[in-house]
Amino acid sequence: MQAGHEKTLTALMAALAGANLIYGAGMTESGVTFDYAQYVLDNDMARMVKQTVQGIPVDDETLAVDDIAAVGPFKDFLSLDATLKHMRSQSQPRFMDRRVREDWEAAGARDAYAVAREAAVRILEEHHPEPLDDGVAQQIDAVVTEAEEHGG
Repeated sequence: MQAGHEKTLTALMAALAGANLIYGAGMTESGVTFDYAQYVLDNDMARMVKQTVQGIPVDDETLAVDDIAAVGPFKDFLSLDATLKHMRSQSQPRFMDRRVREDWEAAGARDAYAVAREAAVRILEEHHPEPLDDGVAQQIDAVVTEAEEHGG
């Protein structure tokens, strides 16, 4: 839990300051260890940080002033089509369970790390990236060779 807290604050502050590269996804123990499940969690966190920095659209549709007036004070907006549509476009973490404790426990009480670990294993087993074109691979090899020749 501490790792998630620290990573999120670090990434969010950097993103809000304008950084376009945030280092350390998947790393734990000050970079000594790499963890695929942590990488999956960090990817989800980075997606939410990016969404936060982009902001919330404010226009006639998202403000839904007519809906607010129709529903009135002290009532529920959750069942409105506009609410359902727009809440799904905002923060939707893929690995955090938002059910009430009783429902979460009935479903097996799996934490975010366990769910992310399963996702990481599935990705490693099923994902088959497209190979680089020969020309691109040769260019990369040339850069690596040149760096090695210069002691890098």
